[in-house]
Amino acid sequence: MRKRIKKRYYKTSKKNLKKILSKNTKKEKKELVIYIYNVVEDEWSFLSAIQPVEKRFELINECNDTSECYLFANASEKEFIYISPIEILNNFKNYFQSITNNKKVDIYVPQKRTGLICKDLYTDKQLFSDLVQKAKKYKKVKLISYATSPEFIELKDRMIQLGLNVITPEAPDIENAWTVNFFGSKSGIRQLAQQSRAVEPDFIMPEGVICVGKLDAAKIAANTYIREKGVVLKTNKGSGGHGVMIFRDGELPKDYKSCEKRIYELLSEDGYWERFPIIIEELINVDYKAFGAYPNIEFKIHKNGKIEMLYYCVMMVTKEGKYYGLDIHEDVLNERTATRITDTGYFIAEKYAEEGYRGHFDIDMIAGKNSHIYVCESNTRNTGGTDIYKLVYDLYGEDFFSDIYVLNRNDYEFKTQTNQTFEKVLDALKPIIYDKKNNEGIVISSAAPIKDKLLYYTVLGKNKKRAYQLEQDMLELLNKIN
Repeated sequence: MRKRIKKRYYKTSKKNLKKILSKNTKKEKKELVIYIYNVVEDEWSFLSAIQPVEKRFELINECNDTSECYLFANASEKEFIYISPIEILNNFKNYFQSITNNKKVDIYVPQKRTGLICKDLYTDKQLFSDLVQKAKKYKKVKLISYATSPEFIELKDRMIQLGLNVITPEAPDIENAWTVNFFGSKSGIRQLAQQSRAVEPDFIMPEGVICVGKLDAAKIAANTYIREKGVVLKTNKGSGGHGVMIFRDGELPKDYKSCEKRIYELLSEDGYWERFPIIIEELINVDYKAFGAYPNIEFKIHKNGKIEMLYYCVMMVTKEGKYYGLDIHEDVLNERTATRITDTGYFIAEKYAEEGYRGHFDIDMIAGKNSHIYVCESNTRNTGGTDIYKLVYDLYGEDFFSDIYVLNRNDYEFKTQTNQTFEKVLDALKPIIYDKKNNEGIVISSAAPIKDKLLYYTVLGKNKKRAYQLEQDMLELLNKIN
């Protein structure tokens, strides 16, 4: 059985990717789509443990600032309701509609903002009543979220109790909802790798252990560091690169007791290290200058269990482990690496599907200098690339993977003391801003971060050279206002 499946799925070449990436986007009539951007809700167990409180709110606001990005996760929808944790300006909504085929989007923002947006929605009596009354005009409500959380499941149940026909095509059934947190945790994917070693030897992770408590973690990590001249510590749950410590040769004391003490001190700076299991891993030797050091692949498991590979990409990651963007194109990885991560990805997807997981997920990997490709973690939710994938699929169709080179970044900083605005940035980039006539250019992914002197953007070019030239043109234009 294993060999038959492997032949069917895993011997994947770039010539076959167009078939794999085919997608049915037909929408049923008289169906209301509601998308909830519950990113903080998904990471609440981690974010709520961050101390001091000021730092916690800073990270929560940072997460919420990406809300506008996920309007683009609905690029193919003609009409939908978007539940956002922050206000979205009309001019950005209009900009989103000018790029996509969307005719109407209603944006609902709950008055109370606890971080648990689904709960905030159903406890906002007026807003929830308005939503339900509108939904009752449709035969079916398709409820979709960034992640399947307990609050999302509760929201669905309340809407059903009020007489709505609600479906959740991108969420597991309630009896299988445990798969979200289990496979989305670093300990869960590690357990799956250990169980699968005999049947899928290519599914490997960095050598490591799982422990509980800062004291034991400091002892084990110090031992690993002294022996291997490097170590990585991770919380079971994290957010945007937080909850990861990477130590290389020379960054910690060389004697064991001093090393243990220093690691313990660093673990004591944030409360979340005490709340979650801690994973201690070997440090993989990576060529950080090499393009393709961090491959990634995203899948979707449909409600009927069908597995669909959406795309693979190369992630941009700092030495400290913080993600800041990606490149998507069929040529970002060589044939051998592309086949390898597709092979491993389908194997993991089959395991998830067997256990009842449904919806989007991705797999972060590391390409070591030893030619091994290691699975790092899996995100069982919408991902850092889902919104981008949905946008380019809407714009270019099923051949997007070969027809367009996608470059996405979230690390541009405005240096000037003058506050920038979305309108000013849009005007500055007018010569290269994406439009349907030229079918390439710059897409501003979000307006909200601009107030914090940050720009999130996506570059769409006919090939890699053109995409990177457009990015350089963008930087030169921004220098005039920066």
